[in-house]
Amino acid sequence: MTKSPNVWVLGGYQSDFARNLTREGKDFADLATEVVDGTLAASGLDAEEIGVVHVGNAFGQLFAHQGQLGAMPATVNPGLWGTPSSRHEAACASGSIAVLAAMADLRAGNYDSALVVGIELEKTVSGDQAAHHLGAAAWTGHEGEDATFMWPHMFSKVADEYDRRYGIDQAHLTRIAEINFANAKLNPNAQTRGWDVPDLGPAGDPALNPPVDGRVRRFDCSQITDGGSGIVLVSDAFLVRHPDLRPLARIAGWGHQTVGLGLQQKLDRAADQTYVMPHLRRAVLDAFDRAQVGIDDLDALETHDCFTPSEYIAIDHIGLTDPGESWKAIENGDIEIGGRLPINPSGGLIGGGHPVGASGIRMVLDATKQVAGTAGDYQVDGAETVGTLNFGGSTATTVSFVVTAH
Repeated sequence: MTKSPNVWVLGGYQSDFARNLTREGKDFADLATEVVDGTLAASGLDAEEIGVVHVGNAFGQLFAHQGQLGAMPATVNPGLWGTPSSRHEAACASGSIAVLAAMADLRAGNYDSALVVGIELEKTVSGDQAAHHLGAAAWTGHEGEDATFMWPHMFSKVADEYDRRYGIDQAHLTRIAEINFANAKLNPNAQTRGWDVPDLGPAGDPALNPPVDGRVRRFDCSQITDGGSGIVLVSDAFLVRHPDLRPLARIAGWGHQTVGLGLQQKLDRAADQTYVMPHLRRAVLDAFDRAQVGIDDLDALETHDCFTPSEYIAIDHIGLTDPGESWKAIENGDIEIGGRLPINPSGGLIGGGHPVGASGIRMVLDATKQVAGTAGDYQVDGAETVGTLNFGGSTATTVSFVVTAH
């Protein structure tokens, strides 16, 4: 593939994902103010220096009756008044799509600086109602009609397909959850950092980790989360004009695949293929090709563990193991901090939290922190190249990035 112009991460910000903004009496304007101002401050820029804004949000209308969120940054920051801005929706990949749109603007030379923010409020309703809202990212009216909780139901079916093809052990899914909750303890912005998570392993009480749907248990699930994250992306031209600024990282590669909404569509089309989700594999390989790296060049991965089966997908689809052998990397400790390829050192979605429209941006921010050496207690020693893998719905929209130190 042709090498694209450089896109640099100048700085970024994440809110505390443990907060409940509705209980605090706050709304989207308050969250946007915090994330926009925090991101600009971390990047050393005034709002007037931003050329374009891209906003990731999936469910604003459903959870808060608020659409038109592309206009929210200018609503809360007068310095962005008149700055072009767009809102992007691709379910859980909304933030990554916003990043891709900003990168396209920079590579095309339309602008030389971009503010990318993801904001989501999900604690405005009950847990059951939140699960119903989130189900809108499935193929409405065509799947999951008998499911009480759409996404545990769907990813239990993904695990069933793995079991049909290769076999799967619940203990390996449980271990993924244990690792991500443990990593979250090290992250000061993680939603579950203060949780008292019970023993989930063989000695644990099953009553404390009951089934939600099929194979998916309570602690196999990501969280309902309020929060936001943001980054500022800039081009080489911007850095030439601002020689005093030093970027933290470079987005060296990206991959993007979109397939149909229906989970069964995906499983049927891939029934005779080696990978359960071959389009996911292609997105990762595209990112590797553009960055000119391979799996052995990665020092860590932030991936989309909306449920433990989705991280199980990631392990073999990124090439850490052969297809169907994700369990080997789990048993060997390869995915733990200190292992061959730490996965979700931040705690991921299960431990860290999952404000849907912000998660893809948060992954890029955490990758940036790793390669900049600023991840604190969850820093991976010597990290210079970190990948992300983010997907929306049942992997209908899949985006992967490779972030490097230079």
